[in-house]
Amino acid sequence: MAGQEAVAAILADPRRALVAFDYDGTLAPIVADPTTATPHPDVAAALSGLAPLVGTVAVITGRPARAAVELGGFAGRPGLEDLIVVGHYGLERWSAATGGFETTEPPEGLDVVRAALRGLLDSLGLGDADIEDKRLSIAVHVRRLPSPEEAFATLREPLGRLAHQHGLTAEPGRYVMELRPPGMDKGIALRHLVDEVEARTVVFAGDDLGDLSAFAEVERLRGDGRDGLLICSGSAEVTVLAERADLVLDGPAEVARWMGSLVERLSAR
Repeated sequence: MAGQEAVAAILADPRRALVAFDYDGTLAPIVADPTTATPHPDVAAALSGLAPLVGTVAVITGRPARAAVELGGFAGRPGLEDLIVVGHYGLERWSAATGGFETTEPPEGLDVVRAALRGLLDSLGLGDADIEDKRLSIAVHVRRLPSPEEAFATLREPLGRLAHQHGLTAEPGRYVMELRPPGMDKGIALRHLVDEVEARTVVFAGDDLGDLSAFAEVERLRGDGRDGLLICSGSAEVTVLAERADLVLDGPAEVARWMGSLVERLSAR
């Protein structure tokens, strides 16, 4: 019911709407090599059609902002002149309007973790895990290992301890653990955007555990009297978002189709 009210609110007053998307698993299919994760072929056109019709379209991702912009092909794309990309869970930002990137310094302790990580993985029998160094954080991917579920269960607690010892947060995801600075998450990043653009209606679409904080923020905003729509880009690997979502879509292809449907309804007003 709340999700239906949010869609009605967007149609009634689209300029007061903020529509935000996670990147991996929501706009781009999950792939074994995260450096090759480009958006689903229908996503770019759907985003370009939607952005001019609503107040703000944003991407909120755990990736570095620059990586998301480059992989997404967002820079210079017609229709996305006002797109905002928030990276590193809110620690970085790119604005299409200015073309500028904003970032911060790496957290204390990350260099120590970086130096210790390969040895720890070797000791766990996970020496073939992929380490993705994002400058402000480090992610360990086990999707390409022979038994990714077992590998993830093996590394989760040791990486959590390593992160805690050096003042970092261990963020679990879909066969990935990311060691990153505390104090910022997608929910806080979404809140800042809502306040900045004075959004009355908020949509957030995500697929992974790192998106739960953004879901919680939309729920909080609903409690404050705003309209909100929660979309889960469905996955058999993570079910908790689907249980809380107003709308469950079957991955980036259906997310693109949903955007296209909303564009049609907005255009027909």
